[in-house]
Amino acid sequence: MCAWRACSASSTAPSESCGGDPAALRDRSAADAGSDLVDADRNQAMLEVATRHRRSVLEALRRIDDGCYGLCVDCGRPVPEGRLEARPEASRCVQCQSRRERRR
Repeated sequence: MCAWRACSASSTAPSESCGGDPAALRDRSAADAGSDLVDADRNQAMLEVATRHRRSVLEALRRIDDGCYGLCVDCGRPVPEGRLEARPEASRCVQCQSRRERRR
């Protein structure tokens, strides 16, 4: 049971039974709620990154099945082997990827 509920469930006032004033408990709860929101935002961001990565891996597997893995999806030139070793899911050559990132 959280401290505030334990205090409010007792027969005495929260400030007497918990040894502090209710405002301190309220402030702590607000801080905890803020921390929980930050954790939820971080978890959501990590989930979005993992989802994007999964999608790019599945697209790479589709390109393998289609026989066009290793070719840039924009210009059709071969994606450098070193890039594919570093990022096997890469769908663009370095030049096309750079152009795409500059447009964002």
